[in-house]
Amino acid sequence: MTGAERFLAACRGEPIDATPVWFMRQAGGQLPGYLALRERYSVLDIATTPELCAKVSAGAATTLGTDGAVMYADIMLLVQAMGVPLELASTGPVLGRTIRTDADIAGLRTPDPATDLGHVLAAIGIVRRELAGRAAVIGIAGGPFTLGAYLVEGGPSRDQLLARALILGTPATWHALMERLTTATIDYAVAQVTAGADVIALFDTWAASLTETEYRAAVLPYSQRIIAAVRGAGGHVIHSMARSAPLLDAIADLGAGVIAIDSRQPIALARRRLGAGQPVQGNLDPARLLAGWASIETGARDVLDAVGGAPGHLFNTGEAIPRETDPALLRDLVSLVHDITAGARRPTEEPVHA
Repeated sequence: MTGAERFLAACRGEPIDATPVWFMRQAGGQLPGYLALRERYSVLDIATTPELCAKVSAGAATTLGTDGAVMYADIMLLVQAMGVPLELASTGPVLGRTIRTDADIAGLRTPDPATDLGHVLAAIGIVRRELAGRAAVIGIAGGPFTLGAYLVEGGPSRDQLLARALILGTPATWHALMERLTTATIDYAVAQVTAGADVIALFDTWAASLTETEYRAAVLPYSQRIIAAVRGAGGHVIHSMARSAPLLDAIADLGAGVIAIDSRQPIALARRRLGAGQPVQGNLDPARLLAGWASIETGARDVLDAVGGAPGHLFNTGEAIPRETDPALLRDLVSLVHDITAGARRPTEEPVHA
């Protein structure tokens, strides 16, 4: 099987020749080609220039040998297209204004993906042509709570206190914001699929700051609409949320093709809660990537043992990889997962970092 065939079969829960691998935030970091570009261009320059974005996105998959190529694009590009000034700082996105009132929401632009985000769509097309099936093309989008919380908070937040207060204190305003974001996200995500993305990774990273009751009322219906639209357009969806264990019962109702499992919960237990037929992604602790090869190999084998060879598993870290991760370790990890799950004999020589 090609990498793309392997990846998409796993998304459908079908038998495959080896477990597919990709990493959240694999495009960038310490990859030599990316570091060379960063000497000349900012993060936003690379993300918004199709040729540069495609070079980083496809180059990462080729260099690391992953079965998926995730686009080098920030989830907040959609917010920028809605008319909110954006700076991508080292600490995370910083917004030039907050959206907290009905008047603020009315002032948001309705973005046209073809014109406002055409650079992402063009980059997807380049990556798809360049990889030619060697890896699945993964577009990205922000989940409704996470985008909404960024808009309300104005930047990264430890507990999303202001967003939660808006949900509890002025629910009609929150739902109006969700409607605007959901419509824009659907248009953008479907446009990515039309441009050539096989999969949309939907990152609702912060949503676990809500209770299950709050999540079901304030977020779940909007995520369901986004996921249904992407799947209706022929794309697969990977839904990702940090520390999601308290919300797994609600997440099971999303209708997502693949549910990402974070590293703070056992993947076998999570899969039992979601249902045996639910494809999952995960869930190596990214801290192991900084702890040396022995820790990486142990963790990878533990994840694979917990999954037990059942169909419908994408190997990944439970959270985004640390930016300082050695690419050589990632290459060895991809080979390890492929070899173990294909039943191949490991080479006698040890990895260069053992």
